[in-house]
Amino acid sequence: MRSDFFKRLWQTLRDIPRWLRPGLGIKRWFTLVFIGITLLGLGFAVILIDLYRTDSANPILLTFLSYASLRFIPRLWRAVIFGGLGIGLVVYGIVGLNRSLLRPFIRPGSDVFDQLANFQRRERGPRIVAIGGGHGLATLLRGLKTHTSNLTAVVTVADDGGSSGRLRESHGILPPGDIRNCLAALSNDEALLTQLFQYRFSGSPDLDGHSFGNLFITALADITGSFEDAVVESGRVLSVNGRVLPSTLHDVKLVASMELPHTNNEVRVEGESKIPTMAGRVRRVWLEPDDTPAFPPVIRAILSADLIVVGPGSLYTSLLPNLLVQDLLAAMRISRASKVYVSNIATQAGETDAYTCYDHVRGLEEHVGEDLFDVILCNDNYSGEINPLSQWVRADEKTLSDSRSYCADLVDDGHPWRHDSNKLAKIIMDIYFERTGPLGGNAG
Repeated sequence: MRSDFFKRLWQTLRDIPRWLRPGLGIKRWFTLVFIGITLLGLGFAVILIDLYRTDSANPILLTFLSYASLRFIPRLWRAVIFGGLGIGLVVYGIVGLNRSLLRPFIRPGSDVFDQLANFQRRERGPRIVAIGGGHGLATLLRGLKTHTSNLTAVVTVADDGGSSGRLRESHGILPPGDIRNCLAALSNDEALLTQLFQYRFSGSPDLDGHSFGNLFITALADITGSFEDAVVESGRVLSVNGRVLPSTLHDVKLVASMELPHTNNEVRVEGESKIPTMAGRVRRVWLEPDDTPAFPPVIRAILSADLIVVGPGSLYTSLLPNLLVQDLLAAMRISRASKVYVSNIATQAGETDAYTCYDHVRGLEEHVGEDLFDVILCNDNYSGEINPLSQWVRADEKTLSDSRSYCADLVDDGHPWRHDSNKLAKIIMDIYFERTGPLGGNAG
């Protein structure tokens, strides 16, 4: 038992340099503790000195104090012994107290020092707003959350297909599907609870196709009385690293004008889910109503952002439904944040067939105006096999001639048609620090 105590004490003393690493926010508290204990020790020293110098003091007491204070040892060695024991016990006690307090929040097998350092680093990370929808936005968030906690995901609410569409029609709420995916991606622990949130029912006629998370958000919306509160509470349940906001709280419908194949005729297509299934080329998309106001917290997030990232995601059905909210687009234009557009890796059948990276940018700028983005991020790794119905979105000559273009390997080796979360996040952070400099301030 005694050997275990000294072993733990030695391990604690050996960890002292780690506690003193820059950025942990620990040294100031150690300093205060040492000052307090020093003052307390001085107080006891005054009492002891006073007892030593009192002629009427009890001889037995004086003998005890003489041995207890190791007066028979030279003064310098006494100072070293008492100082060393004092420091060791203080550090050991503080570390033990902190471990006890932090135990419920530390993952099994994790290192408290590294976890604290990572937490502090993310807390000081840049304020990033990611705009989009679908699986592309979730992929981006999954990578960015390891670099900063100051994340805001702005999600389209134009989805009208699948489970989200059915809940939207039957309960009159905003579609929860894309928001659910982003909440799961931002979760600090994508384990059992997150898997449950993403679980999709099958077999039952009433529940078939519904995900648990969609039903959970719908139930919370009924309980709390508002969709935005339901999203906030869902984020608390999943312990998300950031926040997820709908681009607008109003019920909007995405409408497209599409050119039919082998003819110059254009047809009107209503509904986000119907656009990719309609044979033809998308000419223009818009929202109805077209004067829908943005969700105010979204505007505040954009105006205070250090970096705004749009994409990856379906060009016409995930990205543009956000940018077509006029208040949101106006806030982006006046924001001093660096603005990055992330082009898709592969084309989307029925929506961006045969599109190059330049075509994606042109499709965006035809709707929102030119020079919105400071950086156009493109993939330049075309190895691997993708869906036969898709093609690589290549950085063509027009893209490479644009001074805003930035090309890198962004491919998920296991799924070449998708972005790799870590690669994408690292490149985006590199772009941010290249443009802002070492101090993290906006160069603009």
